[in-house]
Amino acid sequence: MSQRDKLIEAYVEALEIPKDSNFESLEFRSIKEWNSVAHIRLIAEIETMFDVMLSTDDVLNLSSFSKSIEILETHGVKFDA
Repeated sequence: MSQRDKLIEAYVEALEIPKDSNFESLEFRSIKEWNSVAHIRLIAEIETMFDVMLSTDDVLNLSSFSKSIEILETHGVKFDA
């Protein structure tokens, strides 16, 4: 499983959305499922799945699927181009 697939799985689990969702355009509050409570579940899921501890700034800045990739890369997670 690629790192991107793992991240998609984290979003699917935390937000309870279909795997065929358009993740590239996914942003906080762009769908009803991604509210503040789901955001906390998403953070926990990402931390568990990637074995990282996100900072408060990371949590606040994690506003989209693409931003989550950027944040994880700062924690040493490598994504394919």
